[in-house]
Amino acid sequence: MTRAAVTGLVLAFAGITLGGGCGGIGSGGGGRAVPGGSADRGADLISSYGCGSCHTIGGIDGANAHVGPSLDGLSNRIYIAGRLPNNPRNLIRWIRYPQQIYPGNVMPDLGISDHDARDIAAYLYQH
Repeated sequence: MTRAAVTGLVLAFAGITLGGGCGGIGSGGGGRAVPGGSADRGADLISSYGCGSCHTIGGIDGANAHVGPSLDGLSNRIYIAGRLPNNPRNLIRWIRYPQQIYPGNVMPDLGISDHDARDIAAYLYQH
């Protein structure tokens, strides 16, 4: 086996080990921490921004629509909108600027502030 092949196998094994356990992306490890985010406030904001008119979101009254994907279990997904690696920074970006990230998609830019997006992300990662 060549040195390059051995290096590739070592890197692949490290990626599987680090990504597959310890709460890594897609591991089923549950919620993710969103620095500066309040899940309690996020629940109120989800209602006030009308997110439930397009999405199903557990724990939010009336959030049972099917225009966009269900947001239940978001913390266990590998990608956001099929494009962005699922991490707090990218989720906040997506909540704030979906049309800049994926022009023409059905999710509108709602003028959500960074602070509000952090709180919404905190809620979504906990439910």
